[in-house]
Formats: sequence, structure tokens, C-alpha cells
Amino acid sequence: MSKSIYIFIDVANIWSVQKSIKKMLDYSKIKEIVSDLISKKIKERVNVKKIFYYEAYPENNTRKYNTDGIHKFMTYLKKELNFKIRKKPIKQIKKESKKGIFIQEKGNMDIELAIDVMHYKKKYDIAVFFTGDSDFFALIKYLIMCEKKCFIFSSHNNISHELRNGANGYFEMIKISQLWGKTLQYRKQKK
Repeated sequence: MSKSIYIFIDVANIWSVQKSIKKMLDYSKIKEIVSDLISKKIKERVNVKKIFYYEAYPENNTRKYNTDGIHKFMTYLKKELNFKIRKKPIKQIKKESKKGIFIQEKGNMDIELAIDVMHYKKKYDIAVFFTGDSDFFALIKYLIMCEKKCFIFSSHNNISHELRNGANGYFEMIKISQLWGKTLQYRKQKK
């Protein structure tokens, strides 16, 4: 019998990796690539059961560019690739400083990710995290105590020391050429 895998993708964290190499992740290949790499690492058959995608998105008219593409992309992930999409609008918080009033944006999805990891923990043997965020270190330690295996996909310039060394394994995303698809392109500005 194969080991079951759930994948949790922290989009905000992985976005910095994508920007650093100017390439987009090829989400259509993640299931196959993760299955292959984890299977080789643990020397057992594995089966990716679910992929969760966490993104805070800008609401309409909060950007100088059209945000329709973000929603179309999430629809593609959900309908075509069967990802579980967890999303929420980015909050815009008015703040004051000595220089005047400004808007600070907040769109962290760490809690939503952690809730899913805990809620589904009886349904998977292996948790795979696409993140480098040290905030998940305590969660990963707990899962390992519960006899779950945890693997991290991130990059050397975007991962905390604790996370890299605290999981059962780490994969340097930048070196996995099959993960990468289209070249990043700049958005067209609204007129």
C-alpha cells in the first residue's frame, strides 16, 4: 500500500522564489514531481491525495492593473487540476505616521494553512510544504511527534534554518528544473 501525501502551498512565500528566478511554477506538474521525489527519498510508493493552495488576493480596484487573471488562475487550479483553493482578500489598513496617512496591506494565510494541516492530519501519512516560513516550524515538529513525515520545498535564500533542518527532508526548488514553467512577465497597467 502506498503512503498518502497532502501538499500545502504557501503562495506568498513561494512567490519570492518565483521572482528570484523569474519563472512561474508549473502547477500542473507538482503532483507528479512531488510523488517521484518523495518516493525516491523514502523508498516507498506514494500517492498525492490533495493539494491545497493558499493565497490572499487584491480586491478589484485596489491595483493599477486588472486583477481578473488572479481569479481565472485560481479557477483553473480548482477545476482543471483539482486543487483545494483557500483564498481571502488582502486587507487594507489605514495607518498614520509622522509623514501622514498611508495604507498597509495584510494578507497572511498561515492560520488557514495550519488549520487544514491539523484538520486533515488523520488522512495523510506525509505532509509536503511549499514554504520557507519559520512560523510553520512548531507545526512540523508536532506532526513529526505524531509520526507524520514532513518535507519542505523552498529555496536556499527563502527558508529558515529551523524549517530546513527540522523537517524529514528539504528540496531546493530552484534546482528542480521540471517545476518551472513560463518566464515571469510584468503586468499591463490599467489605463
